[in-house]
This record gives sequence, C-alpha cells and structure tokens, in this order.
Amino acid sequence: MGKNLLIVYHSQSGASFRLAAAARQGALREAEVDVCWRRAWDAGLADLERCDGLLLAAPENSGTMTGAMKDFLDRTFYPAQPLALHRPYALIISAGNDGRGARSQFERILSGYPMKPVAEALICRGEVSAEAEAKCEELGETLAAGLALGIF
Repeated sequence: MGKNLLIVYHSQSGASFRLAAAARQGALREAEVDVCWRRAWDAGLADLERCDGLLLAAPENSGTMTGAMKDFLDRTFYPAQPLALHRPYALIISAGNDGRGARSQFERILSGYPMKPVAEALICRGEVSAEAEAKCEELGETLAAGLALGIF
C-alpha cells in the first residue's frame, strides 16, 4: 500500500506558495507516495487522518506563524487528540525576520498532537531564491522517500 504525504501551505505574497510548490515538485518524484496539496484554510482533520507524513509551509508574520496556519492547527488539534496522530513532519518558513518565533510556535503545537520532526525546519529568509526553492524541493523529495522506505 502506498504512503500519503500531506502538504499544507499558506501564502499571502506568493513566497510561501513558491516554496511549498518546490517541495511538492520534489515529493512527486517518489512514485510510491501520493501527495495531497491543501491550502491551510481548506485542510482539515480528515486530511491529517489520511496522511502518513506532513509538510507545513507558511510565512512568518510579525515574528509568529500566520493566522491561517494557526487556524488549521487550532481546528484539528483537539479533535486529533483521541486519534494519536504520530506523524513525521517537516516545516518550511518564509521569513522576513529570522523565523525563530514561527518555528518555535509550530514545534510547540505539533509536539502536542504528537508529531515528530524528521528534518530541521527550513527557514528561507528574504526574497525567494533559486537556492531556497532547490532546498525545498530536496526537503519534499527526502520526506517522500523516507515515507516510501518506511524510515519515518
């Protein structure tokens, strides 16, 4: 049976969308993994239940995670508690600042599901560069390959 990777993203300026799209492109290289792509406003508990791994991509706003991503996590946190969704996850943060505040919020909330990080959070500062997109693509491919191989 194939594995499922859920990519949830939020983007206002388009930067996080570009980073998430690069991660999706990398993940799609793994034939044994189905990639589900959702905006934070559209993702829900059913998506989390179906997935075997999670990749979240969002901008940092005023030193914290965006409201849309917080909304997704708020809507799913308590309903997920009885399900024990021990999912591997990775983060992509598009940061105008240093990204640490958003990363800290994500990590604190996700530990309560509980989910486990399988890669260092990828914080892309400033304008989206080809280098940042390449790193996101690699992260998506790595996460998908890890799911396919049963490493995570």
